[in-house]
Amino acid sequence: MYAIIEVGSQQFNVKKDDIIQVNKEVTKKDSITIDKVLLVSKDKKVEIGTPYVKGAKVQAEVLGQILGEKTVAYKYRRRKSSHWKKGHRAQLTELKIKSIELGL
Repeated sequence: MYAIIEVGSQQFNVKKDDIIQVNKEVTKKDSITIDKVLLVSKDKKVEIGTPYVKGAKVQAEVLGQILGEKTVAYKYRRRKSSHWKKGHRAQLTELKIKSIELGL
């Protein structure tokens, strides 16, 4: 059984016990419920939402906050003696998928 969920502006293909990293800031809680489920598949039955599957939910546990990989932006203007360099690390939240509920 797997599902495609939407968290923030990203979509993830998840199964039970998967660990995903999302850009969304979530406070440290025991669990959260994600109700933006785009697709649910169980055995050979597939249910596609328009845009979301009604009644379908994904339960996830918040594992903690981490920093993503560093992204570097560098701009250089030739012959102008002008350049700049900036770095950024995104704050990510790790989620562990506990269960997928169909809601049929």
